[in-house]
Amino acid sequence: MELARVIGRVTATVKYETMQGVRLLLIQPQDAAGAPQGEPMVACDALQSGPGDLVAWITGREAALALPNTFAPVDCTIIEIVDHAWRDRAYLEGA
Repeated sequence: MELARVIGRVTATVKYETMQGVRLLLIQPQDAAGAPQGEPMVACDALQSGPGDLVAWITGREAALALPNTFAPVDCTIIEIVDHAWRDRAYLEGA
């Protein structure tokens, strides 16, 4: 599970049958400091997140398990809307 920022929506005129009703969003992965990391990617949205939201995403078989139809051919799904991510190690180390 990694963090990313939702930066847009994706429109598909044709979708695989098991993906009908599943929204597609464009996400920008982030590093530990919150800076963009790598290229933006398309992710399925299982939670109704929107542009500007900080989200957690997964890949692989687990990505399909988060959707209503678990046999959908997906490789990236948003599984959590993050309210706040602690980036200060003092909070993590109990100081």
